[in-house]
Amino acid sequence: MKLVWSPETASKAYIDTVKSCELFQESSVAELISAMAAGWDARLIVETWSRGGVIAASIGLTVASRHTGGRHVCIVPEEDSRSEYIEAMERAGMSPEVVVGKPEEVMVGLMGIDFLVVDCRRNDFARILRVAELGHRGAVLVCKNASSRAASDFRWRSVVEGGSRRLVRSVFLPVGKGLDIAHVATSGGSSDSVKGKSRWFKHVDRQSGEEYVIRK
Repeated sequence: MKLVWSPETASKAYIDTVKSCELFQESSVAELISAMAAGWDARLIVETWSRGGVIAASIGLTVASRHTGGRHVCIVPEEDSRSEYIEAMERAGMSPEVVVGKPEEVMVGLMGIDFLVVDCRRNDFARILRVAELGHRGAVLVCKNASSRAASDFRWRSVVEGGSRRLVRSVFLPVGKGLDIAHVATSGGSSDSVKGKSRWFKHVDRQSGEEYVIRK
């Protein structure tokens, strides 16, 4: 199985997020990731957040989870962040699941992530991506605030190459303060991969520089 794109669901989530984020700045980020999470039919959506962060993207993820019938979980570092996050989300009429703790520790209990959003302003964002337990259908990984200094040396290859993960495609979008997005395939749930019947082929687009990994 793999993630399958649904333009209809993506469109509905996009429109609903536009309506829900009319009063927020940088809503373009929220609308885009909401449409992506819904369009890929993400059943487990996870994000990291801390005090003072923009709430619009979180609203978009909750909207997406409503369209997919999935679960939206936000990981916060301490109780103060939890209180601020819940208060802001309740004002918007949202009530996602919130877990307090270190992301790399909380991830152990979140199996089968389909859509993950991390903040590049955190020094540990790459480690969070690396330890996330991704779903057997693969996953979409999103780094927001990707234009920050902490993300300047980041490469997707460092968190997806090797093991059961393979990078299908990655792209940087100049939306908000930068979105770095990757579609990752996982082979852990495939019987073919276990038997060694499948092979991975890497292709580099000479014009864009993007890498594609195709499984045959």
